[in-house]
Amino acid sequence: MLVSVKAPAKINLTLDALYKRQDGYHELEMVMTTVDLFDRIDLFEKESSSITLESSSGLVPQDERNLAYRAAVLLREKIGIKRGIHIRIDKHIPVAAGLAGGSSDAAATLRGLNRLWGLGLSDEELAAIGAEIGSDVPFCVYSGTAIARGRGEILTPLPPPPPCWVVLAKPGHGVSTADVFGRLKVDEIAEHPETEQMAEALRKRDYDHMVRLLGNVLEPVTMEMHEDVGKIKKKMKEFGADGVLMSGSGPTVFALIRQESRARRIVNSLRGFCWQVYCVRMLGVRTESVLDGIRTK
Repeated sequence: MLVSVKAPAKINLTLDALYKRQDGYHELEMVMTTVDLFDRIDLFEKESSSITLESSSGLVPQDERNLAYRAAVLLREKIGIKRGIHIRIDKHIPVAAGLAGGSSDAAATLRGLNRLWGLGLSDEELAAIGAEIGSDVPFCVYSGTAIARGRGEILTPLPPPPPCWVVLAKPGHGVSTADVFGRLKVDEIAEHPETEQMAEALRKRDYDHMVRLLGNVLEPVTMEMHEDVGKIKKKMKEFGADGVLMSGSGPTVFALIRQESRARRIVNSLRGFCWQVYCVRMLGVRTESVLDGIRTK
């Protein structure tokens, strides 16, 4: 038996840190949405009770450090079963990029095993399990577009953003989310994103307002650590992007563009300057094409 699941990347239209909590985490408020860039997770039943994992990318761990592996282990513990599984990750989302690739792989694994094993768990139940794995996993279980609060696990669904093109550019290095948050001084944040206004722009499908409201309080922190992030953002603006922002803790920078022709020109201009560049459509909704990615053979 085989189940295959698509795992889409996410971007942050806003990312705000309100204060540092007693548990050491930051209280967050973000607007997150998905883009048309996917990993593919293939799940194979095994006769043995072991869990194994392989990936097309040598940049991701292929053992218990992998979030997809941890998702399978945790789901088995919660359900109380010992069925074996082999996880194969066809990796397309850049690693350590601020695009929730690992979290999306974990969420896809939970959704796929739920189907493969006939568990009948709801998205809410899967998201609660995912929250024990990583802060972005609950959003990735639901996918689509949402305000995320708390550590990222408290979700309020939103309409998808207006249709547009998204250019993603990642430098040749990753970023440690823990390092970025460790350097963040909440009391010194100069400007907080307008989360509710961004949500209203999405409800009104107001592209221009959405672009003006892009904001991420982690961006200055990561730029101070890695000056190439700021250079990429500057180049994207010079090349004619409507709006530019770093996603998550970075280092990936994304540009929003209405016209495909201009998006393609920006991609061509960035090639040679940046290690990984992608031109994709905004997704923003858990579409049938994503659900069709789950299949049993």
